[in-house]
Amino acid sequence: MGENAITSNYDRKRFALHGWIGIGLVIIFWTINWSFSGARTFWAFFPLWLGYCLTVDAINLRRTGTSLIQRSYRWFIGLFLVSAPVWWLFELINWRVQSWHYLGRDLVNNWQYLIISSISFSIVIPAIFGTAELVSSFKFIHRIRAWLIIRPDRVTTLAFFCAGWIMLGLLMSWPHYFFPFIWISIYFIIEPINVWLGHRSLADYTKKGDWRPVLCLFLGALITGFFWEMWNYFSYPKWIYTIPFVNTFHIFEMPILGYGGYFPFACELFAIYHLFTGILGQKRSRYVNVEG
Repeated sequence: MGENAITSNYDRKRFALHGWIGIGLVIIFWTINWSFSGARTFWAFFPLWLGYCLTVDAINLRRTGTSLIQRSYRWFIGLFLVSAPVWWLFELINWRVQSWHYLGRDLVNNWQYLIISSISFSIVIPAIFGTAELVSSFKFIHRIRAWLIIRPDRVTTLAFFCAGWIMLGLLMSWPHYFFPFIWISIYFIIEPINVWLGHRSLADYTKKGDWRPVLCLFLGALITGFFWEMWNYFSYPKWIYTIPFVNTFHIFEMPILGYGGYFPFACELFAIYHLFTGILGQKRSRYVNVEG
């Protein structure tokens, strides 16, 4: 099945085998991660989240007859390959911003950390995109009507592009005050580039007043973020936050207002991913289905 397929004749009466494998991985490695001592998260994080991705994919397949894996297992693997370098971009920015830190980093050398972290970072995009697709399958998404129209004309895209670089500059110059821009500046920079190059973008929808894909990405990232923070809480190694001004009223390690960063972060991932696929020749790829 090609990457552009959205529907299929899959038998929705049964739950896919990879979904059962995913459930098994979640149960086993969630238990290990919360029950065992030592640096178990170094090797338990990826299989736990692989289990999550497989489970969500199978749920999508059961609900709609299509899913990321069903449409193309090669492109599904590609999500993992793209995800790792994308998250390293945010790690690079965080070296300046210092919004999060890793406890247990000192347990491994730099090369070990690079390898382990890259494997762990590879689950970010497939987890969020799979969950966003799950959100898109619910009826309340389909009932949302068109509203605010944002057209990707020359003035608007140029304004987005300039605003993105201004936000990034403020972030890097005064991170103590402008740290939230880490979750929106990259989108404002890359979204116009996708429009100019003819790649798929969220502007394809907002120009018609259709905000369902944006909402699906928002909620998909928030749901995924909840599981990230929950599973991180009793893990080791783990991450903690040092966020100025709002570092109170935590849900797990994350300040409650910090969850708002997941919303625009999902849009950044959508833009970055379609910049990659466009460069690879799939300018209008509809492999990622968040249309509701």
